Amino acid sequence: MNDKQEAKFRELTGQPVGHLVCKMAAPTIISMMVTACYNMVDTYFVGQLHSNSATGAVGVVFSLMAVIQAVGFFFGHGSGNYISRQLGRHESGDAGKMAATGVTLAFLAGCVILTLGQIFLTPLARLLGSTDTILPYARSYLRIILLGAPYMTASFVLNNQLRFQGSAAYGMVGIAAGAVLNVGLDPLLIFVLDMGVAGAALATILSQFVGGAIPLVYFLRPNSSKLRLGRTSFHGRALLKACANGSSEFMTNISMSVVNMLYNWQLMRLMGSGGVAVYGVIMYVNFIFIAIFLGYSMGSAPIVGYHYGAGNRTELRGLLRKSLCIITVMSVVLTAAALLLARPLSLIFVSKEPALLPVTIRAFSIYSLSFLMVGHNIYASSFFTALNDGFISALISFARTLVFQVAAVIVLPVLWGIDGVWAAVVAAETLALLLSAACLVGKRKKYGYA
Repeated sequence: MNDKQEAKFRELTGQPVGHLVCKMAAPTIISMMVTACYNMVDTYFVGQLHSNSATGAVGVVFSLMAVIQAVGFFFGHGSGNYISRQLGRHESGDAGKMAATGVTLAFLAGCVILTLGQIFLTPLARLLGSTDTILPYARSYLRIILLGAPYMTASFVLNNQLRFQGSAAYGMVGIAAGAVLNVGLDPLLIFVLDMGVAGAALATILSQFVGGAIPLVYFLRPNSSKLRLGRTSFHGRALLKACANGSSEFMTNISMSVVNMLYNWQLMRLMGSGGVAVYGVIMYVNFIFIAIFLGYSMGSAPIVGYHYGAGNRTELRGLLRKSLCIITVMSVVLTAAALLLARPLSLIFVSKEPALLPVTIRAFSIYSLSFLMVGHNIYASSFFTALNDGFISALISFARTLVFQVAAVIVLPVLWGIDGVWAAVVAAETLALLLSAACLVGKRKKYGYA
């Protein structure tokens, strides 16, 4: 390391834990909330087309966006946690090689998604939940989103690596710039140029290009960062560990995609296309609230990795204790806010469809109760990822996002009808909270945070 890099390292590991977490987590929270706005903005403007099918198409394709994001998080979190631990051990050369390898693999994976998606466009749209009425809109939106898949996966990795080496603010700037562009392009492309849902997809892709270009420029230009993109190097053992460690985030997003398709199937059966539109609205609003928990967990993960790699067990214990307290307070505040804002938020998206308004308000009110538990579960999974325990992290994510949710969304509608669909996530997060608590208690001595 040079003197500037050494100073940067001391800045990351020498500050009080509470101050450092706020410094790292705040930009990540903002980044995640802005990311959540991408699809929400598309939903809002497409909703002005006065078509449930067009709005439903954006919701249906959201499942594919989750897959693309899953690939980005898989390589981004996996390589990022490896990077943070190597930097904690002052091994910046290995960290740089892993950074370049993560970006390269993510881009290649995006190319695979693009190729297969374009070849099997209609079957893919059907698989995601498109009905005959939704299919034409879904194909238009999907075709363009797929074109940006390679760049989106790579940009997710770059932004994650910025965060894991202590420069989360730069990633936030890139994502925020892309979001502002998206807001400006949506009305222009959808209405002025009369491109409809295809215009919304194009706006999203162009915005993602901008969001990914800023972290790329940061890494390529001379700077004081302790992480530099090195030569792509496929070291089997290190790469295997990184991939295993990123599997929990990959599983979370893939599971979300599968569960979204199951929700869409249940809602089509119980409510028709209107139910799919309601669920799409809830998902976008929900992700803004979830983004706060995701942002905090992702923002604090590098600190966990640094101190674990450096053997600072006292700081690790303090970080866990403070984080659980912060998340508990946030959980109560966000649940109360969601219940109070259920009607105003619903009015934003379904004001043109009066029949859907009471259904959306009730659905969001029930769904909001999950915010009491979800933050703790997200943090627990992220905490174990940062500790290089990919198995426990994946176990929590897999059970929370797939096993418990699939069981709940199949069983509860049989008992409570449409309300059972909205309550499924509450039941799943409650079960996941019990699992997370058991894992944190069971592993406390092994990792020294007892």
